[in-house]
Formats: sequence, structure tokens, C-alpha cells
Amino acid sequence: MPVFGFLIPVGLVVAWFVMGLRVINEYEQGVVLRLGRYVGMRTAGLQWIIPFVDRMIIIDMRVTAEQVPPQDVITRDNVSVKVNAVIYFRVLQADRAFLQVTDFLFATSQFAQTTLRSVLGQVELDDLLSQRDKINRQLQEIIDRHTEPWGVKVTAVEVKQVDLPEEMRRAMAKQAEAERERRSKIIAAEGELQASEKLSQAATVLASAPGSLQLRYMQTLVEISAEKNSTILFPLPIELVKPFLDMGKKA
Repeated sequence: MPVFGFLIPVGLVVAWFVMGLRVINEYEQGVVLRLGRYVGMRTAGLQWIIPFVDRMIIIDMRVTAEQVPPQDVITRDNVSVKVNAVIYFRVLQADRAFLQVTDFLFATSQFAQTTLRSVLGQVELDDLLSQRDKINRQLQEIIDRHTEPWGVKVTAVEVKQVDLPEEMRRAMAKQAEAERERRSKIIAAEGELQASEKLSQAATVLASAPGSLQLRYMQTLVEISAEKNSTILFPLPIELVKPFLDMGKKA
């Protein structure tokens, strides 16, 4: 009986000690409260707290990707769009993330939603579609500035998708088609201009050398003669018979 009477208190002490053991992973930190008062942090490894007196809250220090739900936004040029985004953030100070805000995940997500509507409401639709990187940086700077007191660092904000109204998509498709037609006409006109310049240069050369015109005429006859299934009437240039006419006049 004396031995059992000694083992019982020892066993209770060992059980009490074991109850205070905590394992913290490498990517976590523990915030310790003693009777409701903050007393310090615990890092990765095997840690011990006073059972029934201390309470330890584990905070994940890894980067978190939070989906921002689709938001109805009216742009500066009065176009109604639906926009969603992704926010990437991590906890830098676990004690502030627990003590300064009730739920830093929920608070960061809610603030990202309000900031998204506020910022996108000040830009035009064309800028929203073409200057996505600039808008992402602006959102990241604003949200990070407001979450800094919570010990939360916002590393990036990415506008994920912009849903346009059906009539706006049709209008943009027509605009893109008109732009393609305009470029096509400009390219065709430039081709015609270059061709006319080359033809003008060729005409100048032929006018300065009548013999070259006759050679060109003979080459054209050779090319036409390759077509055996068709009959072609080709006018005889006056330059070919002009020497004979001159000889007749002299005679």
C-alpha cells in the first residue's frame, strides 16, 4: 500500500506534465495566454505550457490564397461588370494577428471585397481590361496598408475574371471587327500605292527606251502562246511598225 500511495501522486504529476506538451510544426507559431493574459510566443518544436493555466493558439504562417467572391462593380464610364479576384497573404506577426483582430482571415477577405469595389469603380472599362497589372498593384498596396496593424502581409492581388454584359460583348466584337476591316483597307491601300509607284517607274524606263517596250511585247506573246485552249486578240503596238513606216516615207 505505501508503494501504491507513492506511485499515485507521481503518476498524477507525470500526467499533468504530459498534458502540457504541445508540438508546433515548422510553418506554425503559438500564441500563449496565461489566465487570459498574453505571455509570449512559441516556435516550432516540442513546447510545454502549464496545463489548465495556459492556453496556446496555433497560427499558420504560410501564404494563404483567399478567393474574393464576384463583386458587382459599376466602372467610371457607367458599365456594370462582375469581377472576382484572388488575394495572397501571410501572417508575419502571429501575436498581432490573434490579439488585434477577431478573425484575420475573414477580416482580410471582407476588406479585399470592399477595396475591389472601391478601386474598380474609379477606373474605366478599357483601363480595367488593358491595365490589369497596374490595378493589381494598386489593390495590393491599399489592402496591405490596412492589414499591416494586424501583422498580415498582402503579397499579391490578382483580378481573376471580368464578366461583361451581353450587349457590351456584342459591341466590343463589332468594334474589333471594324478595327480589323480598317487595318485591312489600310494595308490594301498601301499595296496599291507601292504598285502604282513601281508602275510609274516602269513606264518611265519604257518611255526612255522604245526597244525595251518591244522586248516586253515579245515576252508577253511568248507567255500567251503557252495557253493552247484559248484565242487571244493582242493589239499590235505602233512602235513595232513605226520603223517600216519611216522607211516607206523616206522611199
